[in-house]
Amino acid sequence: GTKLGVGLWTDSLGIVAESMHSGLDMVATVVTLWAVRASGRPADAEHSYGHGKIENLAALFETLLLLGTCAWIIKEAVDRLFFQAQVHVDANIWAFLVVILSIIVDFSRSRALMKVAKKHGSQALEADALHFSTDIWSSLVVLLGLICVLLGHSLDLPWLGKADAVAALGVAGVVVVVSLRLGKASIADLLDSIPPELSRRVAGVAKIREVREVRQVRVRRSGPGLFIDLTLVMEAGESLDRSHELANEVEAAIKTEFARSDVVVHVEPAPMSTVDKATAARRLAARHGSGAHNIRIFEQDGRVIMELHLEMPETLGLGEAHRRASALEDDLRDALPCLSQVITHIEPAQAPAATHDAEPGEVERIQQCLMRFPELASKGISTHDLCVRRTEDRLSVSFHCTLPADTPIKEAHDFTQRIEQFLRAEIPGLDSVIVHAEPSGEHEGVS
Repeated sequence: GTKLGVGLWTDSLGIVAESMHSGLDMVATVVTLWAVRASGRPADAEHSYGHGKIENLAALFETLLLLGTCAWIIKEAVDRLFFQAQVHVDANIWAFLVVILSIIVDFSRSRALMKVAKKHGSQALEADALHFSTDIWSSLVVLLGLICVLLGHSLDLPWLGKADAVAALGVAGVVVVVSLRLGKASIADLLDSIPPELSRRVAGVAKIREVREVRQVRVRRSGPGLFIDLTLVMEAGESLDRSHELANEVEAAIKTEFARSDVVVHVEPAPMSTVDKATAARRLAARHGSGAHNIRIFEQDGRVIMELHLEMPETLGLGEAHRRASALEDDLRDALPCLSQVITHIEPAQAPAATHDAEPGEVERIQQCLMRFPELASKGISTHDLCVRRTEDRLSVSFHCTLPADTPIKEAHDFTQRIEQFLRAEIPGLDSVIVHAEPSGEHEGVS
């Protein structure tokens, strides 16, 4: 109000332009106040991403207001410079005082606004702070114009009287540049445009251990907040629980780096082609609702062939079981193009059988049989954790045996196979025999 009164009194277009600029700043600040309060409301059914975009709309509205003011200022300045007779500007003490007062007020409020804008990440408040900081420069331009006008009166140089109109053009030019910059940022946020380095930063934060790759990083800004969604490619064979834990770790890391962010993480397994063939077969079989074991892969005449056993429900008909096996074979060939042939053997999945401890006499019989195995005594091999159970009318046996730690795996396997064959020969009708080989020293003194 002071600017406008002094500007009309002194007939200074520069001061009038400043007053119009300040008046629109007041309108913009009221809009900003409403926008900040409205954008802080939580998400609802109609605005699932919240109301943050209101701040971007408010900043765009301020831009349009400022550009409209600039158009009027430029028109008046051009008229005074080229089409009107000499306009007398009274560059008195009040004109200088009001411009200096304006500079002091703009400096204090721009600093206060920028501090709060950075603290809360508010684009609307940052826009206000930017406006008021540019007001300082535009006021300095007006002050320079008044000085030139005063010199023109003192030195009798009429052409210096045009300096006020030139100062008004300078104010308009500064405001146009700032407005266009603000408008560009507002439109970019409304169109979900972000700097490419922001996506790269998100991907870098998400690339933690056991994450093979970060894909499809998408970021959108809404007011002070960021909405981030991305896809994590996990190592093959990760369980659902572990994948969920890793996704939570990535989400926490991103929220630490970007304080006001809402993060959605999608997890998917690594492509089949990046895992070993046996693991790929087990994973595909599980997707088809079957178990896979006895997987063998070998080459013959330059061709890669896979053989595997498929477990299916025993109540399933042969036609349906064959259809499922064929579908799995097709998927395996698609996932592993190197396979020239896939051969499946269908067998019924064994349901858990009811078991109970064997009679003491049966346990003693197994112990005595083990003691008669020649290699145990001759090689000083001890056994422990013998477990004998009866399943329906058959016995199941499991126990541990110790071997030297440097024993090759093949030799250890052959040794356990010989014990199994010996027990089956001595005790006909054994259901299963499980021999667990372990290095010497882990269970010293246990037998």
